[in-house]
Amino acid sequence: MKRFILVVFGFVMTVSTSVFAAGGSNDALDTVHMNMSDKASLQRGAKLFVNYCLSCHSAEYSRYARVAEDLDIPLWQLKENLMFTTEKEGDLMKTTMPAEDAKEWFGVAPPDLTLVSRVRKPNWVYTYLRAFYQDESSPSGWNNSLFENVAMPHAMFELQGVQRLVGKIDKVEAGAIDAHAAGPELAENQKLVGDAIFELVHPGKMSPVEFDQAMTDLTSFLAYLAEPAQLQRKTIGVYTLLFLILLTMLCYLLKKEYWRDVH
Repeated sequence: MKRFILVVFGFVMTVSTSVFAAGGSNDALDTVHMNMSDKASLQRGAKLFVNYCLSCHSAEYSRYARVAEDLDIPLWQLKENLMFTTEKEGDLMKTTMPAEDAKEWFGVAPPDLTLVSRVRKPNWVYTYLRAFYQDESSPSGWNNSLFENVAMPHAMFELQGVQRLVGKIDKVEAGAIDAHAAGPELAENQKLVGDAIFELVHPGKMSPVEFDQAMTDLTSFLAYLAEPAQLQRKTIGVYTLLFLILLTMLCYLLKKEYWRDVH
């Protein structure tokens, strides 16, 4: 029996090691610093999503009214700023673009984004949104260093501006770079996104810092869409832990009372 347990344990460890090793060889990702309790950030992310994403992508597992309720958005603001056609508050957040037309224009229908942050993880989404660059060889005129030859054009180029790909650094080196480490030497108008170095050719409406913050807001909103209950879950979790601590103390006192006369 012990030998069987050791064999199973060894097999599990081998598979786990292989999985983690495979994960470590993935593209270098930037870390997004989200604050899911920051309603202002989530509101800005919702505005960006509706204005720049919802025209092609849907979030058909979310409703406008639920988003407004969770993010403290008054209904009049919801109607004026987040609902542009004939939607009603209780409607699902669906795109108006027919899937057949999207497939003809882009080669593939844009996916639903409700669960994208669960499937791809927030760091991937954050890096992807900032990794678009001009590529004349691409049918759309755009490419993405994290998702090569992606069919999606750069929907927010007017905010970020136009950047070109200068080159890439070693993935291991890129993965080792953090806020406290010295990265590769970059020119004033260059920026490292993941493992790619970009040069800003034409500035956009936002500065690079402002655009990064905007993409943080958008990533936070997408993380919220993937699990709306997390806003309440964390609060409930704190109260649950406090209750369990109090219950443990009462149980300990009760145990002492029962065993007081037992020798």
